[in-house]
Amino acid sequence: MNSCASPSDNRVDTADLARRIRKDVLRMVHRTRASHVGSCFSMADMMAVLYGRCLRIDPLHPDAADRDRVVVSKGHAAAAVYATLANRGFFPLEWLDHYTENGGLLAGHASHNVPGIELSTGSLGHGLSVGTGMALAARVQQSERRTFVVLSDGECDEGSIWEAALFAGHHGLDNLTVLVDYNKIQSFGRVADILRLEPFADKWRSFGWAVREVDGHDHAALAETLESLPLSAGQPGVLLCHTVKGKGVSFMEDQMVWHYKSPNDEQLAQALRELENAR
Repeated sequence: MNSCASPSDNRVDTADLARRIRKDVLRMVHRTRASHVGSCFSMADMMAVLYGRCLRIDPLHPDAADRDRVVVSKGHAAAAVYATLANRGFFPLEWLDHYTENGGLLAGHASHNVPGIELSTGSLGHGLSVGTGMALAARVQQSERRTFVVLSDGECDEGSIWEAALFAGHHGLDNLTVLVDYNKIQSFGRVADILRLEPFADKWRSFGWAVREVDGHDHAALAETLESLPLSAGQPGVLLCHTVKGKGVSFMEDQMVWHYKSPNDEQLAQALRELENAR
C-alpha cells in the first residue's frame, strides 16, 4: 500500500494552511474584483490536506519526474490553487498580488506556466481525460507516481467526464484518484435542479470505480482516506467530498451569489475577522 507523504515528509498544519488559503483568496479576489470565492472556499480544505500532507512533491523541484500529478479540472477556482502553491513554496507569495493582471502569470483560470500546475484548465470536463492519460502513462512507464484530479460537481454534467471514467475503470487505473468538490451548487442554481447527479456514488461504481464518501471539510477524514490509497486494488478511486460553497465565512456559506461576486471592503474585513477568530 502506498504511503502518503512528500519526499522529505514535509508536512504542515493543514488547518492553518486552509485558513491561509482562504485569506489569500479573499485578498486576491477583492483586489481585482474577480470571482469564484465560493468555489475556492469549498475546496480549500481538500487542497490543504493534499498539499500539506499527502502528495509526493517537492516545491524546489516542481518538474521532478517521479512527482505526483494534480489536475485541478475546476480551473475557475484558480485563486485557491495559486494560494495553495504559494503557501507551499512553489513560488513567492508576492506573486499573488498580481493575480489576473494583464500580462501576468496568474491568470483567472489555472495556467500551466505557473510552477506546480500540470495543466491549464477551466474549460470544464477536460481534466479527467488528461489525468486518466497521465495515470495510464505512469503504468506503462512502471512509475509509482500517482495522479489526482479535482472535479466540481456541476462539471460532472459533461459527457467527457463519463467517457474518461469508463476508460479508467476498464483499465483498472488504481493510481488515479478523483476528488469531487460536491458543494451542490453550480453556476446558475442547485445541482439537483439543473441536472441531478444522484445516485452519484452508484454511477461511479457502475463504471468500475471504488467510491468513498467523506466530509470535504474534515481534515482527519480526508487524510485517513488519502493515506489508504488505493481505495481498492485494480480500481480507480473517487472521493465524493461533501462540501459547502463559501465554507468558512458565515454570509458566504451555501450562497450561490458567491460563485461570481467579489467582496467589498466591509465584507472583506468581516470575512478576514471570521477566519481569524475561527482558530
